[in-house]
Amino acid sequence: MSCNATRYRWLLVPAVVLAMAPAVTAQVAIPEESKIGGFAIGCQAYTFNRFTAFEAIEKTAQAGGKVIEFYPGQALSPDRRDLTVGHDAPAEVIDALKSKLDEHGLRAVNYGVVGVPNDEAGARKVFEFARAMGLRAITTESVDAIDVLERLAEEYGIAVAFHNHPRRPDDPSYKVWDPNYIASLVEGRSPLLGACADTGHWARSGLKPVDCLKILKGRIISSHLKDLNRMGPGAHDVPFGTGVCDIPAVLDELKAQGFAGNLSIEYEHDWENNVPAVAQCIGFVRGYTK
Repeated sequence: MSCNATRYRWLLVPAVVLAMAPAVTAQVAIPEESKIGGFAIGCQAYTFNRFTAFEAIEKTAQAGGKVIEFYPGQALSPDRRDLTVGHDAPAEVIDALKSKLDEHGLRAVNYGVVGVPNDEAGARKVFEFARAMGLRAITTESVDAIDVLERLAEEYGIAVAFHNHPRRPDDPSYKVWDPNYIASLVEGRSPLLGACADTGHWARSGLKPVDCLKILKGRIISSHLKDLNRMGPGAHDVPFGTGVCDIPAVLDELKAQGFAGNLSIEYEHDWENNVPAVAQCIGFVRGYTK
């Protein structure tokens, strides 16, 4: 075989590989108009779990947020408590949510934390809901379904973010609290798989959020951003910049990593009247200038 023929043969290899690779749908990007201080910031609707999804949208907008992350099971509205948000919801729920979001200038970006079954038919329902809502990502802790999640993430172009609750000393099988575990879980897999960085739950586990973000560099899909009054179990949320999570350093690290996801404020304190604290958190990010 001539040198030119050999060269031509090797030039064919990438094309063959690309032809055999599964097609990946382009991931939904968060537009600049949905960002504050360089970040797409708003609320995880669970912040307002004493209220309905419509009220969560209203309160997120009232606090100054631009995006929202829904969770399964929240009643739709004060006058339609028989309907709930989720991947089993009828089309009228999706239409109503979209209309309410448009009314208040908000963008839905995530859905979770949701349990995803380890079978394609069940998991596909979650992705279909996410696509119908125009979401960027799904938030879950269903690590047992990772193969199905990866396959569908690439098919739909929707990211999957593995969330962390606090460490459970009496349950060694619960591993997602550890960023090293999540990093090893997604290593070598699709870039659409990564972490939902819950800074408060890391602090409740005795971990410094910035250190955790560095471990997961390049794999941060989204964040449940929290600041806490102290480290360890039993700590509660406080406005950004007044607690122990070092939110300025967290924002610096996310910016340095080129983070393109959303920051969901999940303020799990003063449940009935937390809009002022959430507004203070958003104001903190609005003033971020680095």
